[in-house]
Amino acid sequence: MFANLSHYALQQYWWVIVSVLGALLVFLMFVQGGQTLIYTLARNDSDRRMLINALGRKWELTFTTLVTFGGAFFASFPLFYSTSFGGAYWVWIAILISFVIQAVAYEYRSKPANVYGRKTFETFLFLNGLLGTILIGTAVGTFFNGANFVVEFGHQGIATSYWAHPAHGLEAVLNLHNVALGLAVFFLARILGALFIHKQVESAEVASRIRKSLIRNTIPFLVFFLYFVIHLMFKDGYAYDPETGLVSMESYKYLHNILQMPLNTALLLAGVLLVLYGLFLGIFKGKETAFTFTGLGTVLTVLALFLLAGFNNTCYYPSAHDLQSSLNIRNSSSSHTTLTAMSWVSLLVPFVLAYIWYVWWSMSRKKITKEEMDTDSHVY
Repeated sequence: MFANLSHYALQQYWWVIVSVLGALLVFLMFVQGGQTLIYTLARNDSDRRMLINALGRKWELTFTTLVTFGGAFFASFPLFYSTSFGGAYWVWIAILISFVIQAVAYEYRSKPANVYGRKTFETFLFLNGLLGTILIGTAVGTFFNGANFVVEFGHQGIATSYWAHPAHGLEAVLNLHNVALGLAVFFLARILGALFIHKQVESAEVASRIRKSLIRNTIPFLVFFLYFVIHLMFKDGYAYDPETGLVSMESYKYLHNILQMPLNTALLLAGVLLVLYGLFLGIFKGKETAFTFTGLGTVLTVLALFLLAGFNNTCYYPSAHDLQSSLNIRNSSSSHTTLTAMSWVSLLVPFVLAYIWYVWWSMSRKKITKEEMDTDSHVY
């Protein structure tokens, strides 16, 4: 089946898979968002303990998805992986450290031998929620605004790359459009985190603060997200000629993608509407189903943005330093043989997702209560 597909069809297939993983990662960062609300929603030790344990039962899913996202990129588009991870290493090191301290915090916060105090590890959780979301969102912003790298394509298909800025990726924070996406992801993660806590934690005190938290985070989220999308529609984009591979600047490139990719546009609109509907349910109705609608809307919206960045002859990783070094799904992918072999393995993904859903459902059937925290032998 896959062997009969063209190389370009396989490249498109794998960009969709990478995009799905990226969308799931942004959704699962509700864990990071919830961690930044520990002291906002919980005013005593008992409530804080319930919040941390509700989030702690899901944190490994976020970390695993991040690793899988990176692994899928490495296997399907290795030139992006070597260029970005090998060149913009300060950004990725900062992201990695933020996730390492998260794992340490969950592991040692409630250990009897904790000599640093619980607040130390709760601070680690807050830093992971703050830095992890903003830095990942900012890094994804470079998919639209470009990064400072050079790729030299050899005669035998061998490519080498190097970074052309001494900050090695940290310069991305100097671009307001990148940072706007990072802040939109941060506030969205806090919204999802608050909705998840409302759904999973049995506490009248915490529930009474959820609505105010949603309002405080929804306003900046909408401001940053709308700024990012509106600016994106009117900015020049990096287009490539599928015949020659030459890269050129195209005015209103992403607006053209919106108009020329109607199915993806419908996906984007559906995602945005679901997020807004979830916010309505959460703020005005106090419904626990708000998390489901907002979460599904997040996945669809982020998926549509990734497809917007990589399809329709668009460079998904533009070079702001050297136009012809820009990466697209054609010039940065693995070989036809490698993509074919990987595609057979990808057929197992639905079974993995079904298992994750079952584990999620099993662990989330009942709300976390104070009584459970007092009797459970394993708490974070």
